[in-house]
Amino acid sequence: MNKKKWLRRRKRLFEILEVGNDLDHASRAYDFFSAFMIVLNLAVSIMYTYDKYRLQCGPALLWIERITVATFAADYFLRIFTAWFLYEDEDDMTDVKAARKYVCSGTGIIDLLSWLPYFLPIFFPSGTVAFRMIRIVRIFRLFRINAYYDSLHVITQVIYGKRQQLVSSVVLILILMIGASLCMYSLEHEAQPDVFQNAFSGIWWAASTLLTIGYGDIYPVTIMGKALGIVISFLGVGMVAIPTGIISAGFVDMYATIKRRQEYGYEADMQFIKVHIEEGDKWEGKRIADLAFPSGLIVALLKRDEEVIIPRGDIIIQADDMIVLGAIPYKEVMNEHISLKEVVLKKQNPWTGMKIKDLDISRQSVIVLVKRRNKSLIPHGNMILEPGDRVFLYTKLHLADASTIEI
Repeated sequence: MNKKKWLRRRKRLFEILEVGNDLDHASRAYDFFSAFMIVLNLAVSIMYTYDKYRLQCGPALLWIERITVATFAADYFLRIFTAWFLYEDEDDMTDVKAARKYVCSGTGIIDLLSWLPYFLPIFFPSGTVAFRMIRIVRIFRLFRINAYYDSLHVITQVIYGKRQQLVSSVVLILILMIGASLCMYSLEHEAQPDVFQNAFSGIWWAASTLLTIGYGDIYPVTIMGKALGIVISFLGVGMVAIPTGIISAGFVDMYATIKRRQEYGYEADMQFIKVHIEEGDKWEGKRIADLAFPSGLIVALLKRDEEVIIPRGDIIIQADDMIVLGAIPYKEVMNEHISLKEVVLKKQNPWTGMKIKDLDISRQSVIVLVKRRNKSLIPHGNMILEPGDRVFLYTKLHLADASTIEI
């Protein structure tokens, strides 16, 4: 097997391991399989804590756990094997560097801890109890399911986008909690010296009151203490509403942004290229206003000899002119060649007859151009794809019958 063929198969394995879409059936099937194994492993772990199920189905549950853990281990090593494709956009990236970067990443650590503690007691029997506690970390593997579904991914984006406001609200709650504890200590210490022993003994009461839990195990008995408790209870309702409002506003903003992106595309800084007009070029002798530019492409500057000319519609282009064109890129930063894929739609293609905004490629691909007969169309969310359309898209997915174009 030659090197190019081996690299192509290795890349295909990477595409299967990563999040897929409906057109990549193998990758999508692996996504569902991975999510199923995660849920199955956690379900078995929970069932094994019940005496009834442990006595009746103990051996079967242990075998299921072994199989799922072995699956996690295999997935981990396969991701190390294909890690280079995850970081291939970075300069001077080698297989060893990519593997080390994945292993040291948060995702890599969670993937490692989801299976390693299960096998450690084999080599270190004395640490069985400690390793069993570490195995609880496998629950964090549930966050991988978040990557398979856009609706769950939105939650992560909202929390990350509003992280500063959320942290501020939490700090405010902590300050109010400490203040309430100190005030309650000064009011209740003489009446209940065993309950409110020091300044921080009221932290539990303040937390349960501010967060509207109210267990009732610690409570004020004096009139002033009860009055303070009422005030803190009212403040607690407001404090809980602050992060709730922040997250709700974040969801509204996020879905509004998604809608704008689907209908109008992304906003991005312009990128510029220089075009030298040769003698006999089709643009020679034409007015700038007569050039058939697609939407999003402009003449930003025209340089003639040593003179810089502000481009106007009536300026006639001459040979040896240097024209600077500005265009909105598909990314804000582009330091390398773009690899596009061209897909010719046939009648049986699942994209045929669908609107672009309804395609299940929002997180994996960007459609940059649709060529219909002899016309080049700028894609938008409500454009309906037709049979015979040539769709040009940037994607790292494996698409059947797609040809790759290097730009």
